[in-house]
Amino acid sequence: MKYLIIGNKGQLGREFQKHFESIGVVCTGYDIDKLDISIEKDVFDLIASEKPSVILNCAAYNLVDAAELHQEIAYSVNSNGVKNLCNAAEKNSSSLVHFSTDYVFDGEKSTGLYLEEDNTNPVNTYGKSKLSGEKIAMELLNQPLVFRLSWVFGDGTQNFIYKLQQWAKSNEFLKIVCDEFSVPTSTSSIVEVTLKSLDHGMHGMYNLTNSGYCSRYEWARHIFKLLEKDMFIYPSYISEFNLPAKRPKFSAMSNNKISKELGIDIMIWEDAVRYFLLKK
Repeated sequence: MKYLIIGNKGQLGREFQKHFESIGVVCTGYDIDKLDISIEKDVFDLIASEKPSVILNCAAYNLVDAAELHQEIAYSVNSNGVKNLCNAAEKNSSSLVHFSTDYVFDGEKSTGLYLEEDNTNPVNTYGKSKLSGEKIAMELLNQPLVFRLSWVFGDGTQNFIYKLQQWAKSNEFLKIVCDEFSVPTSTSSIVEVTLKSLDHGMHGMYNLTNSGYCSRYEWARHIFKLLEKDMFIYPSYISEFNLPAKRPKFSAMSNNKISKELGIDIMIWEDAVRYFLLKK
C-alpha cells in the first residue's frame, strides 16, 4: 500500500506523514510549493508518476475570512482542485480520501447534532467552496470516502490552541466567543479513524470528529486549565468582532454513524485536548 499525501505541510498532512513514518509505511507528500492542485496537468502528471494506492487530500484553502476577499482562490483549491484529484485518481485506479468541514451547515439546526443526511446551507465562501468540493468527490469517484471535520487542532500554527496561547502572551485578558459551538477534533483522532475506515473498505460520507461539543469559550477555559495558566477569559458574542465571514453558530456534528460502522468509541474532545497538550 502506497500513500500520497496532498497538503503534507499542513497540520493534518503532517500527522499522517508522522504516523506512516513511525510504522514504516511507504508514503510521499506534496504541498503548494511543489504541487498546485488547481493545475490539472500537474496533478495528472504527478499521480501518473507516483502511482499511489491511496491519495489523502489534506490540501485546503481554509482561511475563512480571507476567502471572502479571495473567492476565486478558495474555489480553485477547494473545488476545482478536488475535481482534478478525483479525475486523476479514477484514471490511475487510486482511492481518494477527501476532507471537508462542518461549515457546510448554516448552524440553524435546533434538534440535536448535525447528521450526514442533514441539509447543507453554508453561510460563507469557505463553506460554499468546500461543499462544492465534497459534491464533486461524491459524484466523480466510484467509491468516494469523504470526511467532514470540525475545529481541527494538531502540531502547527493554523489552529485555535496555538493562536490562543499566542494571544495570551500579549494580553491581560482575552475575549472569546461564547455563542459559537462545534467539536474540537485532533489530527491524531482523524488519522486513526481514517486508516481504520480504509482497512474496513468503507466509502461514502461521514462526520469525523471527537465526541461531545462545546463553545470556543468553553474550549479556551479547558485549555488554560490544563496548562495551569491563570488567564481571565471574558465571554463575548461573535457579532462583536465584525468578522468578514459569517460563521454558523452551532455546527457540532455527530460521529455516531462512523463509530457504529467501525465498532469504536471516538475519544471525547476534552481528553483529545488533554492528550495533545500534555501527551498523556
